Amino acid sequence: MKTFLVTLFLLISNIVAHAESVDFKETIKPDSSVVYKTNDNKKLSLHVFNPEGHKVTDHVPVIVFFFGGGWTSGTPKQFYEQSRYFAQKGIVAISAEYRIKNKHGTTPFDAVSDAKSAIRWVRKHAKKLGINPSKIVAAGGSAGGHVAACTGVIEGYEEENEDLSFSSKPNAMILYNPVLDTTEKGYGMEKVGEERKTDISPNHHVKKGIVPTLVFHGKADKTVPFENAERFNVLMNAAGNTCQLESYAGKDHGFFNGPFFRKKKADKIVYNELMEKSYAFVKLQLMEVKNVNSNDKK
Repeated sequence: MKTFLVTLFLLISNIVAHAESVDFKETIKPDSSVVYKTNDNKKLSLHVFNPEGHKVTDHVPVIVFFFGGGWTSGTPKQFYEQSRYFAQKGIVAISAEYRIKNKHGTTPFDAVSDAKSAIRWVRKHAKKLGINPSKIVAAGGSAGGHVAACTGVIEGYEEENEDLSFSSKPNAMILYNPVLDTTEKGYGMEKVGEERKTDISPNHHVKKGIVPTLVFHGKADKTVPFENAERFNVLMNAAGNTCQLESYAGKDHGFFNGPFFRKKKADKIVYNELMEKSYAFVKLQLMEVKNVNSNDKK
């Protein structure tokens, strides 16, 4: 009898766990999806998460996430959980698709161009999205952190067929173990090429006037050296910009991922802390950051 009860308990526990897992996955879906760019007949979409009761007449901040994957692979689903978190805080959240090598045969330079297009499209369509065009946050992890950083740091790489009267620069940035150096001292030189190794390397283009930035990085990162983030933080502050580096001892690359994307490998405590700090940063900086008007040029 005891064996039977134990077996029954385990069976019920597994069924409940499976049901919760299925329910968790099914609840994290965007409210809508909209095409922001078409290149070579290939459409790129923004996956939009709205606050409860959100209306197009609202004027709330927006955060745009870019997924990681070494500019080679990846999916917008990586930031669905984070997007839902911010939407629950009253902020429109978007997980953006951009071109990657495995799917589109493209390079990191194309990814940077797409990220700029995404920010520009969001600003241009602010009234349709119900967002404030002067309160746009660019965010992302790893290679996605890189393209997010490039929207605020790197000049150029704009699509000529777009309305360049709308700026592609965000008003703040949140970067999770981002690629900030594409030379031999960082990550990705073989993908950008020796001759162009500093062209889209944020650490080599820091100057005064870059928007407030929050960086999260694991000290045990074996993919993107922690030193790159330290150097970026020093350079940013030396130039008179606002930059905050949050370091995590013992954490390797991708530690920021939530349980929806990384499942059992996720550190839920750290994930929750990152979200709380990210939200606090957005609240603080979007009250102080200088506006970028919807008709400002780069």
